[in-house]
Amino acid sequence: MSFNSKLTQWQNKRVWLVGASTGIGEALARQLDQLGCRQMLSARSADKLATLAGELKNATALPLDITQLGAVKTAFDHLINAWGGIDLIVLMAGTYSEMSVEGFDIDKVCQQIDVNLNGTMYVLGNVLPKLLEQKSGHLAIVSSVAGYRGLPNSLAYGPTKAALINLAEALHLELKPHNVGVSVINPGFVDTPLTRKNTFPMPFLITAEKAAQEIIVGLEKGEFEIHFPKAFTRTLRTLRILPYSLYFAAVRKITANTKKPELGNE
Repeated sequence: MSFNSKLTQWQNKRVWLVGASTGIGEALARQLDQLGCRQMLSARSADKLATLAGELKNATALPLDITQLGAVKTAFDHLINAWGGIDLIVLMAGTYSEMSVEGFDIDKVCQQIDVNLNGTMYVLGNVLPKLLEQKSGHLAIVSSVAGYRGLPNSLAYGPTKAALINLAEALHLELKPHNVGVSVINPGFVDTPLTRKNTFPMPFLITAEKAAQEIIVGLEKGEFEIHFPKAFTRTLRTLRILPYSLYFAAVRKITANTKKPELGNE
């Protein structure tokens, strides 16, 4: 079932990719470039963005700290001045810190809320009026399977990702009548600079290039939720619907002798 209009014509699509400097974002930028998209690439790392944009056919580096509301407005104004409109916004910027009750750190909590959630809201505050005016376009918000339900050692990351899933659902309901598509992207384990810090086994680990392919295929199919790798995420989707009595018992058993896996995308 297609929840959104299928994105099948990529040539000259105007894409704002936020979180493009490394990992899945970089891989996605390269693949969209091969498909003929025009791209504005944003992240905090100006040097990495400049290098990446210089290697692509039709991309512009647009450095941005997503936690700064004024900077987000300036970046979006620049984009609209250059293009006049927007076809696809992919929000990939995010951060992760493992956190348990023993190591609860309010500063790290606020950092993850600022990057993962508030930054997304800042972008929405600027792009939604334009999308409503156009009556076209597509929003793709990257969350995580860590946002499905509560997990140990995820007292900040998990709640921010759960909020993004909820946000994407609400946006889909409100924007569909305006011909604006919405997708939520929920990765499992992806080989990125962030996940390489992990010291535990990561089941069904895939490359950033494979993750980028999954995103493109999901957008082409008009999917609302784009999740991967399926062999892993389908199991977690099953856990999502269990009653609490079964869910808590299952998670305690799975995590009894291991750290909570870092289910991140960045």
